[in-house]
Amino acid sequence: MDAPPPHPSTTKKSEGTYHGKIPRIHGDLVSSSDDEPVSTEVKKDTETIPIKPILPPTVEVKSSQIADLEEVPHGIQRQAKTLEKYDFPTHRLATSLSEDSKYPLVIVACGSFSPITYLHLRMFEMALDAITEQTKFEVIGGYYSPVSSNYEKQGLAPAHHRVRMCELACERTSSWLMVDAWESLQPKYTRTALVLDHFNEEINIKRGGILSKSGEKRGVKIMLLAGGDLIESMGEPDVWADQDLHHILGKYGCLIVERTGSDVRSFLLSHDIMYEHRRNVLVIKQLIYNDISSTKIRLFIRRGMSVQYLLPNSVIRYIQQNKLYYETEPVKQVMSENAD
Repeated sequence: MDAPPPHPSTTKKSEGTYHGKIPRIHGDLVSSSDDEPVSTEVKKDTETIPIKPILPPTVEVKSSQIADLEEVPHGIQRQAKTLEKYDFPTHRLATSLSEDSKYPLVIVACGSFSPITYLHLRMFEMALDAITEQTKFEVIGGYYSPVSSNYEKQGLAPAHHRVRMCELACERTSSWLMVDAWESLQPKYTRTALVLDHFNEEINIKRGGILSKSGEKRGVKIMLLAGGDLIESMGEPDVWADQDLHHILGKYGCLIVERTGSDVRSFLLSHDIMYEHRRNVLVIKQLIYNDISSTKIRLFIRRGMSVQYLLPNSVIRYIQQNKLYYETEPVKQVMSENAD
C-alpha cells in the first residue's frame, strides 16, 4: 500500500520565527537555510550545556527496555485542570528525525478512554509497526486526547479523572506516548476535526515542525488513530458532517485498527468520502485480536469482578481510590457490538 500523502501546507511566518511548510508531496519540503538557526544548546550562567535530543520511538525504545516501566515511570508530566494553566505537552515529542529520508508523523487518538485499557495502548504500538513497515513516515510522538465531560455519554467519568488515568497509563507503560488535556478542558463538545486543527496549530504553526538531521525544519503530518467501530460510525446518518469527514480524511488522514467483527476494507470501498480519500487512510490488521472494551471493564467493576491484566495496575488503583464506575448503565449499551 502507498504511504498516505504528507500533510497539506500550512505556512505562517512572523518576525524571528520559522514555521515549516508541510509537504504536499515527497520532496516538497522548504529549505530553512536562510532562516534563523535553531539552538541546540542552553546557557546556564557562563556554562553552556548541550540539549540532549529526543529521538523518535522507533530509534530510542527497544523491547528490552519496556519491562520496567510499570514500576519506574519515565517522563512524568501532569496536565492542567483549567484552560488558563494549560500547556501543550512536548516532553516526549521527538526534537529531530533519525533519518532524512523519512517524513515526520504524529499520531492522535480521540475518544472517551473511560477507562483507558490495554487495547488503547496496543493500538499505538500496532500503528507504530504499520507505519514503520509500510510507509515512508517516522513517528515522532503519540497523543491521547480525551473528550470533555460535555460529551454526555453513559459511563463517562469526569474529564479530569480520565485525563489522569491516561497519564498514569502512559507514564507506567510507555516511553513515547503523551496525554493532551486541551479537548477535555473545552466548555463544550469539540468536533474531532477541530481537535486535529489544535494539534496542527501547536506542532506546526507555533513550533514550526521538527528538525531534520541536516538541520532543516520539516512540517509534521498529523493523523487520527481510530478503531474500526468509530470509522463505521462515519456511515451513520447525522453522526458526522460531510465537511468534517473531508477535513479529517483529506487534510490529515486516518490510521484504522480493525476490531473483531468489523470489515473496514468493505466499508472503505462502499463509503464515498472515505473512498475518495483512500490514499490518506491506512488500515491496520490486528495480528493478535484484542477485544477489550471500556464498556465491559465498567461492567466488570460494577459486578465486583477482576479487571487485572485488562488495564494497567496504576489505572486500576486510581479507579479504586476514586470509586469510579459503580453507576448503572443501559443494558442496550453494555451489550452493543460497538461498545467503546
